[in-house]
Order: sequence, then C-alpha cells, then structure tokens
Amino acid sequence: MTHPARDLAALRPVQTRSISPENVDGSVGGGGRATEGTGADAARDLGQGWKVSPSVDVKAGETFTLADIDSAGVITHIWITTHTDHWRQLVVRAYWDGAEEPAVEVPYGDFFANGWGVFAQVDSQMVAANPHGGFNSYWPMPFREGARLTLENTSDQDARVYYQVTYELGGDHREDAYFHAQWRRSNPLPEATEHVLLEGIEGQGQYVGTYIAWGVHSNGWWGEGEIKFYLDDDQPDGGFPTIAGTGTEDYFGGAWNFDIPGEGYTAFSTPYLGMPQVIRPDGLYIAQQRFGMYRWHVADPIHFTTGLPRVDIQALGWKSAGRYLPLRDDIASTAIFYLDRPVTTRPEPPTFDGMEVHLGSGAGPHSPAGPVRA
Repeated sequence: MTHPARDLAALRPVQTRSISPENVDGSVGGGGRATEGTGADAARDLGQGWKVSPSVDVKAGETFTLADIDSAGVITHIWITTHTDHWRQLVVRAYWDGAEEPAVEVPYGDFFANGWGVFAQVDSQMVAANPHGGFNSYWPMPFREGARLTLENTSDQDARVYYQVTYELGGDHREDAYFHAQWRRSNPLPEATEHVLLEGIEGQGQYVGTYIAWGVHSNGWWGEGEIKFYLDDDQPDGGFPTIAGTGTEDYFGGAWNFDIPGEGYTAFSTPYLGMPQVIRPDGLYIAQQRFGMYRWHVADPIHFTTGLPRVDIQALGWKSAGRYLPLRDDIASTAIFYLDRPVTTRPEPPTFDGMEVHLGSGAGPHSPAGPVRA
C-alpha cells in the first residue's frame, strides 16, 4: 500500500465510504436519513436531511462503537472533536480483522498529540489539531477482513462527540502491516530509570511515530536524555541498542534546549516533528512546565525483522560539576508502529486515575500504565 498522496491520479478498484452520526454504517445512500438525534430539536423546522444527527453522546462508563467495517479496506482519515474536559478521559481503540484484543489503545487527546487537556495547534502530515479541538488523523490503517473503532468513556460524565471516519473498501492488503499504537505513563519516573515506550514486540514491522506529553517536576533543563531502539536480537537487559539518540530535544528535531535567546522555550510544528505545546507556570496553581512533542518517522521509518524488544527514553537534567541529573518527571508516551499481525503484547489499559492530569499538583502518585501482558 502506498500513501494516498503518491497515487492521486491512479485509477484503482476501490470505493470510498464514510461513517458518521449521519451515516452510522457507511452504507450507500445512507447519509442524512436520521429523524432522531442530537440535532433533532434544532432541525425541527427543517426536518430530515438537515443535520438531525451530527453527534453522539458517549455515556459515562460506557464504550461506543465509532465504526464497524466487515470487509477489506483501509481507513484514510479520522476527524473527531469533543470538549477538552474529556481528552484524558476517553480511550480510543482499534481492532483489526476480528481480533478480540485492540491494536490501538490510547487516550483520546494523546492520540492526536494533545495530551494535557489544553489545546495546541499541530501542523503535521499525519496528525492535524485545529482550533478549537478539531482532531485529524491521516495514518493509513489497512485491514484484510474488517475493522472496529471504539471510544470508551472512563469518567462519570457523558461526553458529546462529533466524528467522521473515512475509508476505502476493496484493494489488496495481504502484504500490508497493521497499524498499532500504545500508551504508557510514568508519573513520577522512578529514580535513574528509563521510561519505556514499547517492549516485547514480536514480528516484522516498522516503528513510525512518537508523541510524548512531558511534565517537568523540578527546576532546570530536562531534555538531555537519549532515546534508544533495541531491534531484533538486541538485548535490553544488559545489552546495547542498535539505535541510540543524542538527546531528547535532538530526537524531536530541536536543539539547544528549544530556546531562542531572549524568548525561551519556543513551540514549533512541522510535517514530521515538533514541540507544538509549551505550558508555562502561571505563578499560582500551574507551578511547573509541561510540554507536548511529536516525531513521525514517515520519511525515515525504523524497520525491524523479528521484533522490537524495547524502546525507551531517559530523563536527564544537570547538576553541579557538569554532571547529569536523573529526573523523576511525568512522562506519557504514545508509540506508533506497523506490525505483521493484528495483536501483540501491550500494557494494561489506561484508567481514569492513570490518565488524569494535575497541571498544578507537582509530582503525583506513581501511576504507570501497568505491566506488559500478552
């Protein structure tokens, strides 16, 4: 499968469909038929076909199916929006080819590079976040037999959600890998310990993206830590990685502390990498700095043949005499990769407490996403 932008002029034996609250199964001629829905009162003078069902209410504690597709195809675009209060309360999941376990399991905001419940404009090729909370994904998500996308509401409040899932039916996807995304959080990161983004992945594939919501729990610079990719036969415990970066700001495409002299931390967003979010202290309850950073390996995917034993990142600052200082920060990562199978090892599901953001609370309780499971 090639990226859609590469073959816009090609004639292909596929059909475009789109699922939304106005056409819940993507059926031919099925759009705009609703007579009941969240817009029914506003459309009472106009009737059927006039935005009767533009959104859904995902009930507290329940899981809503956004899309259920029962044939081969590829999801090409997802647009979705809801109130900022829900960005770390909803969990996005995707299941491929009838699998019982999800390949995607990520908090809503983090999946769209907005992990702090505060809007940040993202101008990238794969994810676009537009005012005020219009989230878009352009990650190709192929499947051979079917796909199911769900949204779980872990809170005690209903969430009104507007969405549209566009996809192609048909095509030969037998040689395509499956899209995966996993979320992990360390809060705080244990002393002198790496934050793990992925571990225990078996099979062939390519690592294609990282988003990190990074909360600093101390004064000073925080981005000296290296990211490391243990590929294939590399041994994470006692061994060394094939790929080792040179620093956090280097991996995300910046340099020299993301600091333009006289301006301080400077947000930026480009097609493949950026730090679109810098949340500064307000002098009262928001006492510490928060950052959001992404790195899409679209032009430079990291290929592995037999597995991805581990991907991790250090949290390092500086202390006296020019020595590194291990930090105990709040690090929440979303790792994105393609794999030759629809199910793999993954952490425990995100929970309401594990996702919760305390922008002004400082170092909170240790709340990792949990141990890896098969």
